[in-house]
Amino acid sequence: MKAIQNIGLVIFLIGLAIFAAVPVLGTYKLDQNTFDEIVKEKNIKSDVFIQSINQNVVGKDFNGMLSLSPAISSALDAANSQHRKNKEYKKVIYTSGHDMAALVGKKSGAGFIAQNKGLMWFLTFGLGIIGALMFILPNVVLLGKKGIKNDGIYHESATNRGWIAWMVFVFLVSFYLVLYFRPEFAVNWTFLVDPISESLSGNPAGHWFVYGFMYCTVMTVMAVRMYIKYRHNVYQVVRTTSVLFFQIVFAFLIPEIMVRLQMPYYDFKNAFPLDYDFFFQWNLKSLLDSGGIGLFILVWGVVLTLVIVPVMVYFFGKRWYCSWVCGCGGLAETLGDPYRQHSSKSLFSWKVERWLIHGVLLFAVVMTGMTLYSFFTESGTVLGIKTQSVQNTYSLLIGAIFAGVIGTGFYPIFGNRVWCRFGCPLAAYLGFVQRFKSRFRITTNGGQCISCGNCSTYCEQGIDVRAYAQKGENIVRSSCVGCGVCSAVCPRGVLKLENGPEEGRINPTEVLLGNDVNLMELVNKK
Repeated sequence: MKAIQNIGLVIFLIGLAIFAAVPVLGTYKLDQNTFDEIVKEKNIKSDVFIQSINQNVVGKDFNGMLSLSPAISSALDAANSQHRKNKEYKKVIYTSGHDMAALVGKKSGAGFIAQNKGLMWFLTFGLGIIGALMFILPNVVLLGKKGIKNDGIYHESATNRGWIAWMVFVFLVSFYLVLYFRPEFAVNWTFLVDPISESLSGNPAGHWFVYGFMYCTVMTVMAVRMYIKYRHNVYQVVRTTSVLFFQIVFAFLIPEIMVRLQMPYYDFKNAFPLDYDFFFQWNLKSLLDSGGIGLFILVWGVVLTLVIVPVMVYFFGKRWYCSWVCGCGGLAETLGDPYRQHSSKSLFSWKVERWLIHGVLLFAVVMTGMTLYSFFTESGTVLGIKTQSVQNTYSLLIGAIFAGVIGTGFYPIFGNRVWCRFGCPLAAYLGFVQRFKSRFRITTNGGQCISCGNCSTYCEQGIDVRAYAQKGENIVRSSCVGCGVCSAVCPRGVLKLENGPEEGRINPTEVLLGNDVNLMELVNKK
């Protein structure tokens, strides 16, 4: 079995290496007809840019995006600079140089990668999937008898912040930086999944389709690992199946099929303020211009946020969303599961968490208020502040850097719920309801606790669960996502996830001694 795992690891690394090399490979050749289509599609009126591209790019061979991207970006920057200097603002091209390079690269791709999409998919995604499964599946035998095995987790370089973990960190961060800030280098990745995109939406793949497909693929493969590791725990198996279903069907397949049916692209499970651009002017106009389905989506988005979310949290806690539905939580629970022990349990981290996550929620609410005010008054500013500037700032700092680069890239170093714990505004909103008006709690049987610390170690939200268990105190925390792993790894059955009456949900925090209290009176109160 170990030999199969080692072979699988080699196959996976080969696929990963090819995938990582693909962005800088390939051949690009832009012909005149294709460039004319781009000019028409983007409504480009800059004769300076058109002339520069005709002279320096059209008809020439470019080996790799490293040579094509600078040519496109420099031509665009030079043209915009001249137009702004001459106050020819109608000729300014507002598409960024990187996005323009990605568009040109997509239209002009040639050579082996663009012409052998199926083979390249197999050499990247295919080898990655096969190798990963060969590494994971033998654990059915190797993990042995019933029970969740975390043996040696602090002795493996991949899970103890060793050199392997740091390499994973570098890869994930680099991937998200390319995705958000250098989309032209994702063009060759889009060729690999073009056939899949065309079969779903009818359109060639963009870099966000690559991300969605890769997201689902990684979650599916790592869900197999979850099924094996937690195979004796029904709650974990069902929960993993749930997040996998909602990610693949609601976040990936349905939105793509809606585009094919000429409907707005929309993820029906994505609630505001996690879906922070739902109330942006461009989105509202798009929905209102889409007829009945657009109006339905608009009403659904409002009802989901103001009614469904708080009602469900009241009955089931925030776990119904964060651990059973949310795509961010789904990736954290599958790809991030090997790193859950890295979530800091310190008091300092808790203080940072409270200020940071609620600060992001406040930022989102204020930005949305400005957005709606600007939309209804047809004004671009609020109190002299440009609404667009606030939206751009939030999109960059929170939507891209925090949620993407840090939120996922930092898994191997700071744990799998960095975004959910410190930055997600929806988690903060759900947390308020869960803390002050919910039936959910984790009950503890303090008399059975042996203080082994497994619960605290594997709490991905950084809660010191053992401190509650030792006192027999119910765990009612706004940050708890109800993943249930603390209960699953407890060797004594001390912890239990419950939905019960609100009365007695929050019990005393002090340690009670037998000679200080009438124990029967206390039991009757509970």
